[in-house]
Amino acid sequence: MKIVKAQEFDLRREVEYGSAEQNEAVRTIVMDVKNEGDAALLRYTEKFDGVKLETAGLRVTQEELQAAYSQVEPSFVEAISAAAANIRSFHTRQKRNSWMDLQPDGTLLGQIIRPLKRVGVYVPGGKASYPSSVLMNVIPAQVAGVPEIVMVTPPATGGKAGIDPYILVAAAEAGVHEIYRVGGAQAIAALAYGTDTIAPVDKICGPGNIYVALAKREVYGVVDIDSIAGPSEIAVLADDSADPAYVAADLLSQAEHDEMASAILVTPSEAFAKACQAEVERQLAELPRRDIAGASVRDYGAVILVDSVVEGIDVINKLAPEHFELIVEEPMAYLGLIENAGAIFLGPYSSEPVGDYFAGPNHIIPTNGTARFSSPVDVDDFIKKSSLIYYSKEALLQNGATIMELARREGLEGHARAIEIRLLKEGKAGTNNDNQ
Repeated sequence: MKIVKAQEFDLRREVEYGSAEQNEAVRTIVMDVKNEGDAALLRYTEKFDGVKLETAGLRVTQEELQAAYSQVEPSFVEAISAAAANIRSFHTRQKRNSWMDLQPDGTLLGQIIRPLKRVGVYVPGGKASYPSSVLMNVIPAQVAGVPEIVMVTPPATGGKAGIDPYILVAAAEAGVHEIYRVGGAQAIAALAYGTDTIAPVDKICGPGNIYVALAKREVYGVVDIDSIAGPSEIAVLADDSADPAYVAADLLSQAEHDEMASAILVTPSEAFAKACQAEVERQLAELPRRDIAGASVRDYGAVILVDSVVEGIDVINKLAPEHFELIVEEPMAYLGLIENAGAIFLGPYSSEPVGDYFAGPNHIIPTNGTARFSSPVDVDDFIKKSSLIYYSKEALLQNGATIMELARREGLEGHARAIEIRLLKEGKAGTNNDNQ
């Protein structure tokens, strides 16, 4: 990891979302699934996953879900169950309620909160699996009250139609029972447009590779999506009170995700910077995914030197990182200065994986600097709001002329007359009719 001064580091990170060839391939897949349905799903599953299926084999059976429990360790079942309880408890606090306000003139205003009816969850599979992502997508939707949650995940590659049992157990623990063994852009298209086997959804969420991300962007507008996620990011602001071994381990915890992942240390101490630099190299040599993590820290990692913790927070606010760890003396004293970060981890024992797996907050967090204007996935992502307006006769007679004034100043005479006809019916003539 190179050491640079703050003024020498480009705080903007632009990530291209796919090549022209990848975008064109995704558009073709999406249109094929839209037009051909299950036939295209089966064809692309065989082409990309090497798995030949019949239509009846797309859906995972309840017997497969139950059998998965015998393929995982009891300790995993206990761990995923405990994590699910924490995640559910945290997200339950986010739940909104409908409200109404009755005013003295008989006007009733309010907001009705309803859950989305059907949500699709994409869970990566094949070479890597992330049972924790099942929980982070499904549980907020359940808390919101979504009645239908469907999960798609690719079959194992190389001709095997099985799905990672850890994913299936996580799904069962989360309460998902409608699961299909299909992945990639074709799965996203099926969720958006529907096939004979898979009914369409209202929203698609969950991480995936570049083809999944591009497919989500392609179908946005037909359905809602959570986000188009970029590579994982972590930024750590630490002073001399921090342990270089802790900081290095946390940086590598994100670097191992992807060659394009970003791991950045910000510190006011050059001695600490060098200590962390050396510790990253030491730990990297022993990391199983050292090739991936090594490419990440080489190409997208850095140590940024600043003059003070306050200046460091200014750097963090400009970076707007996905994950931000503040490991300094009295971190709570600086909390009010932090404006842009997807998730904030305070102190030496709030390691980023605590949030990834167990604490309760969602680990699906804005990347690519979008924490400047967006938020982690939460219960609000799975609800819709309707405004409620009931106007009494008294209220309309009192405010009708004002409403007509606004409508006519915008040149919308039809709007004004919709009010005026009611006022005339009640014996109160319209006013401000100078645009007729």
